[in-house]
Amino acid sequence: MALSAFDLLALLIVTCGIMLQTWVGIGFGLLAAPLLYLINPAFVPGPILILGFSLSLLVVLKQHAYLSWRRIMPAIIARLPGSWCGAALLVEVPQYGLSMIFGASLMLAVLVTWRSYKITTTVWSLTIGGFFSGLIGTATSIGGPPIALVYQQQNRIIARNEIAAFFLIGTPISILMLVQKSLVDQASLLLSLQLLPGVLFGFWLANKLDSRINTTSAKPVLLVISTASALMVLYKGVQGWLAA
Repeated sequence: MALSAFDLLALLIVTCGIMLQTWVGIGFGLLAAPLLYLINPAFVPGPILILGFSLSLLVVLKQHAYLSWRRIMPAIIARLPGSWCGAALLVEVPQYGLSMIFGASLMLAVLVTWRSYKITTTVWSLTIGGFFSGLIGTATSIGGPPIALVYQQQNRIIARNEIAAFFLIGTPISILMLVQKSLVDQASLLLSLQLLPGVLFGFWLANKLDSRINTTSAKPVLLVISTASALMVLYKGVQGWLAA
């Protein structure tokens, strides 16, 4: 089956997002979700969450000996009620409302990621970060910033591995909540399979280039793209609201 230009663009977006998240533990949802949403709103949140889970599985399988399950457990437990709230929110809002919530959440995520807030990695901060990651991640598929904020004082490798472990357990919780609300179906699975090669290639490429990349220099580019995408999504939501 021939791929369209939009299919190839979606694969490129997924590959770049996966590379960023493989390096620093965050970036896939922040970069890929708004851009894929503009291509096809059906990519958010189900397929993005499924693809993110695939990456978490790859990272944890490779790095399982270098992470602390005990430390991340409070965040995993707190994700459960957060995910329920996120799924309930999706059921209650129209499509244009989702666009506005999505765009606003993305702008907030960009602000939080850009600023350097000094937060210690404690049981309480992990619990709060896990809850809001579940809430925002289930509703918009961008659950990285709340938990990454808690890990910003940690070593990059520790943060990447433990955030991957958090998403490995936490993302299926979000997916199950969405299934319960009939927000993930066969079409979501087919879209995920269509983009899965981007996950595998992005992960392979990220590991090949890991020693040559300065992840700090990639951050401004990521945030500029995310900001532009957020503004476009917000504009789309406002257009729908005015037309309603």
